[in-house]
Amino acid sequence: MTEPSNESKKSTRPPEPERLPLHQEDPALRRRRLWSGLAGVALFAAAFGGIGGLIGGEVVGLVVAAVVALPLLYVVLFAVRRRIWLEGDALLVRTWRTRRVDIVQAARIDLLVTDVRGMRTVSLLFNAGQRRKVAKVDLAVYAGTGGRELGVLALRRLANALMNNIEANGMVFSELLVAQLRAEAKGEGAADRPLYRLASAAPSGRIAQRFTMDAVSRFVAHLD
Repeated sequence: MTEPSNESKKSTRPPEPERLPLHQEDPALRRRRLWSGLAGVALFAAAFGGIGGLIGGEVVGLVVAAVVALPLLYVVLFAVRRRIWLEGDALLVRTWRTRRVDIVQAARIDLLVTDVRGMRTVSLLFNAGQRRKVAKVDLAVYAGTGGRELGVLALRRLANALMNNIEANGMVFSELLVAQLRAEAKGEGAADRPLYRLASAAPSGRIAQRFTMDAVSRFVAHLD
């Protein structure tokens, strides 16, 4: 009996899942964010260093500037380097290294609404129950009655993966994303879409508001 050739073996292997980016891929935008972040770090470091220099002299001023600049520089580089992809049922998050968070196996899922300078961001937090196995996916960003939302393909694949999560009752979040897709398919405006309504429901004056699965479940139950 002859063994199958290498080519036939390759043809029987299941195809690799497509890696779908869930972030901005525009290099020009990333460069602008980097330079604006570096400019902000330089201004803060110079301001605090100047105050320190007036009080304790040149050496103290340089030390204060360095102490202020280093953590801010880390935050800027961390944000610029951050990438997130959806690969099959897993999220790949890259900062200094890449970590993998399985959506189906996530032990806890929360919906987070942040309000920064009038822009409200609706995100899903996936916690795999292991150290540093956490991923945040921004679903939509709204300012006033407009904004930007995650693409239809990404929402559909996220909904499919969430549907298979039993540990954290991912079906509830899957139904939320399906309702969002249904509203978009109907051509409804942003104000009538579920994610916008959730963003609007978050209390004002709070930078971050976490919605538990129970809260999202009640919201989904009242959707048309």
